[in-house]
Amino acid sequence: GLEVGAEGAGAGPDSDEDDVRPPPPLAPPGQVVTVDDSDDAPSATAAAAAAAAVSTAILALRRGEVVALPTDTLYGLAADACCASALRRLYGTKGRAARVPLAVAVGAVADVGRLARTDGLPPGLLGALLPGPVTVILTRLPRAPLAPGLNPGVATIGVRVPASPFIRAVASAHGGALALTSANVSGAPSSVAVGEFRPLWPACATVFDGGLLGEDRAGSTVLDLSGVGDGRAATYSILREGGGAVRVRDVLAEFGLRELV
Repeated sequence: GLEVGAEGAGAGPDSDEDDVRPPPPLAPPGQVVTVDDSDDAPSATAAAAAAAAVSTAILALRRGEVVALPTDTLYGLAADACCASALRRLYGTKGRAARVPLAVAVGAVADVGRLARTDGLPPGLLGALLPGPVTVILTRLPRAPLAPGLNPGVATIGVRVPASPFIRAVASAHGGALALTSANVSGAPSSVAVGEFRPLWPACATVFDGGLLGEDRAGSTVLDLSGVGDGRAATYSILREGGGAVRVRDVLAEFGLRELV
C-alpha cells in the first residue's frame, strides 16, 4: 500500500487489531471520474477535463471527505492532512487501526521543507529522488501545517512527491498536504486498478480512474533520512524496498550516503 505496509509513514505493517468500521459517506457515493495521469502534453479538451477533475477533488477534500486517486505506484485514498475529522474518516474507510501512521503527499519538492527538516540533507538530494516512487522519512517540524492528530507521538513524517501529474496537481491546488494510504481494506492486497477496491467506493466522494497502473504492487520505496544532518554519520536506511529501489540506492551513493544494513 501507500505506507510502510502501505505507502510509508515510518511505522510497521498494517494491523487488523482495533479496526474501525468504514463510516457512511458524506456525499452521494459512486462517482467515478476518468483522468489522464500521463506526462503527455494534453489537448485543450483534455486540459479542461483535468482541471475540472482537480476542482472536483479539491471540493471534496475541503468538505473533509475521502477521494481515491492514482499515484505512480498504487491507487491511494487521500484526505486533508490538516483536518482531524477527515483523518478519522480516512482511517475508517481503510478499516485501519488509528495508531498506524499515515504518509502525506505534496505537490512539489519545495513543499517538503514546510513539513519536515531538510536543512541537513545534501543540497539537491531531494530533487534527485523526487518526484518518484519514494516515501522519504524525515523529522517532522513542530509547527508543520498538519493536524495534531496525524501520527501523534511520532517524531518523523513520511513524505511523498509522486511522479503522478494528477495527485501533484491536486496537492498543489489544495495548498496543503494530503494524508495518503493505499486504496484497499487493511490487510488486503494493494490496488492497481479501481475495480480492485470497489467495496470502498461508497466511502469515497469521488474515485478518479487513471487506468491500470501496472502489475507491481510493491508500492513506494520507503527511505529513512531522518538521521542525516543530526551530527550522525551520513547514513540512511531503506525500510521497505519498492518501486525504484535500485535507482534510489544509486542516487544516494552519488551523494555520498551509506546504507545501514
